[in-house]
Amino acid sequence: MFGIVRPCRHRLGEGLRTQWMAHLCGLCLALRRDHGQLARVVTNYDGLLVSVLTEAQAGTTDAGRRTAGPCPLRGMRTASVAQGEGARLAAAVSLVLAAAKVRDHVADGDGLLARRPVALAARRVATSWGRAGERGGSAVGFDTAVLVDAVDRQIGVEALAGPGTPLLTVTEPTETATGAAFAHTALLAGRPGNAEPLAEAGRLFGRLAHLLDAVEDREADAASGAWNPLTATGTSLTEARRLADDAVHGIRLALRDAEFADPKLAHVLLVHELRTSVDRAFGTASCGHPHPAPDTEGARVEQYGPPPGNPFAPGGPPHTPGPPRRDRRGLLAGCAVWTGLACSCQMCCGTYEDPWTREPKEGLCQRCDCGDCCDGCDCCSNCCDGCCCDGCGCDC
Repeated sequence: MFGIVRPCRHRLGEGLRTQWMAHLCGLCLALRRDHGQLARVVTNYDGLLVSVLTEAQAGTTDAGRRTAGPCPLRGMRTASVAQGEGARLAAAVSLVLAAAKVRDHVADGDGLLARRPVALAARRVATSWGRAGERGGSAVGFDTAVLVDAVDRQIGVEALAGPGTPLLTVTEPTETATGAAFAHTALLAGRPGNAEPLAEAGRLFGRLAHLLDAVEDREADAASGAWNPLTATGTSLTEARRLADDAVHGIRLALRDAEFADPKLAHVLLVHELRTSVDRAFGTASCGHPHPAPDTEGARVEQYGPPPGNPFAPGGPPHTPGPPRRDRRGLLAGCAVWTGLACSCQMCCGTYEDPWTREPKEGLCQRCDCGDCCDGCDCCSNCCDGCCCDGCGCDC
């Protein structure tokens, strides 16, 4: 998984977390259904925003959901997942951009790709993904040529950039690509009037994604000698932060000009979570929520968000010590689930259920950026009295 919008389970209420997971699983399954198992590796957090925006404008319908079978990443549970043109567009965009990224790494000879056999195999995969993305885009009326053109121009822009080059000159191709993808969701949802404001929101989102990627990679790029837009153009972190904050503000204003049937999830992800992403990239404070803790009598105390646990499983507080759970898996079933979790890296880098007891557990490298030292959520303090994590519906 990759992307700048990585919402913490403590900041999303149970309802919004379920919706977010429906779009994430929907993107993954759309990739598998239309483009094969290998294509699922390009599933990413930012790509699902295309699916979220489509549904936010059209509204949630029975036709837009289906029940997916058991999956190791959901603790071998079924789930309601998003389907339809939004998920297919998200899959097409993810494939085309992933193909471009692979080709870029091959051209740079990064890591194992410096070896000719590996580079040759990677190039073939990229070509396959590019063609698959083109077919998928055509199926929903989206011309992926705008994405390919943006990627090609990016290479030339970076080659010409140097000290004094405006940073926004470097981010322009990315802005154009994301603007086109966001705008097309308005056509899929039957709201052509939203195309212009969503194109602006997408353009600014692309700028922000490019900026935050550059900020997070700056030190590593300097150590390896890799090209970085901030270093190449001589842009300071202060200026980068100003541009990032302006982009977040601009996205918020652009979303105000669009009409939505159900804006909550899109609002939380593209307004509140983007602000958190900026804070995370620049190492500043962000909105957080304390983990709940039992009182001295074992009862749960009041909390600001849902309890920690498996984001892929149905809600509800973790069980306190007591009688064994009735839905405990048998030895063989548990072993099968354990194998799936291990092969998917969920036991290392995710949140999952114990294969046998179903108790919620966190992977070894799982991190939560909301912390447990703050007293509440203030990310809506300027515009409403509620907490954005529960989808307060504020129009900030």
